[in-house]
Amino acid sequence: MIDIDISKELHGSGGEMMLGISLNIGENEFVALAGKSGSGKTTLLRILAGLESGNGRITVGDEVWQDGRFSLPPQKRKIGFVFQEYALFENMSVEQNLLFVRPDRVLADKLLEITELALLSKRLPQTLSGGQKQRVSLCRAMMNRPKLLLMDEPLSALDPLMRTKLQHEILTLHREFDTTTIMVSHDPSEIYRLANRVVVLNQGQVIKDGSPKSVLLESRGSQKFSLEGELLNIIKVDVIHIAVIAIGQQLVETVIDREQANILQIGQKVTVSTKAFAPTILPA
Repeated sequence: MIDIDISKELHGSGGEMMLGISLNIGENEFVALAGKSGSGKTTLLRILAGLESGNGRITVGDEVWQDGRFSLPPQKRKIGFVFQEYALFENMSVEQNLLFVRPDRVLADKLLEITELALLSKRLPQTLSGGQKQRVSLCRAMMNRPKLLLMDEPLSALDPLMRTKLQHEILTLHREFDTTTIMVSHDPSEIYRLANRVVVLNQGQVIKDGSPKSVLLESRGSQKFSLEGELLNIIKVDVIHIAVIAIGQQLVETVIDREQANILQIGQKVTVSTKAFAPTILPA
């Protein structure tokens, strides 16, 4: 069990705000942190990792990681951290990057086999694709068999096909090593596929906490589904209007009436929902 009760004053683009988080995370849970940019997600990860200071208390099992002025050094926290940037040693081979963390060749070989990197073990990072580099970064994070795996949008720079492949490998490693995982993501499909719990932050506070289904598929009234996206364009075709909306990694088109076309604005966040297969679109 991970008990988090921390606070920190942040200075963001929107001004000052107080990060105040109180969470209990069960062993082996996969928690996704969601919310707008600047809501405090990355800061929370960095405080958990010991890379940034904060006020309050963090305990992991029977270990105290932070309490008042006491803060356990990052290297003693038994964490793995996967950043959006790969942060690999460019002068070391794939295998050497892993063994630098821990000289356990059996474990390194197992991780490379799971992530289909065994044949690339002698290659240098600059000869690898983005997806391959991120898999090396993920393997390296697992070399200490961490109690807690922290990931800050690790797949955001990859194409959709590679994202899906690495999502499968992340879930395999999470289950194989019985780790507790906390991941920052803005991709609803990624969160739904990987996490068993979603915590949504806004202005440093938890505003939603529940299963992916209850949080991501939240609907209003008798609607069959409800998804949020960004309105990219409104195209007039004869007497109808077509709204082009980005939802996650996908673009969708739906017919809207003239009244909706007049009140909606390009770039606006919108909710797409349906009742009995009759789509409606409303400002989010």
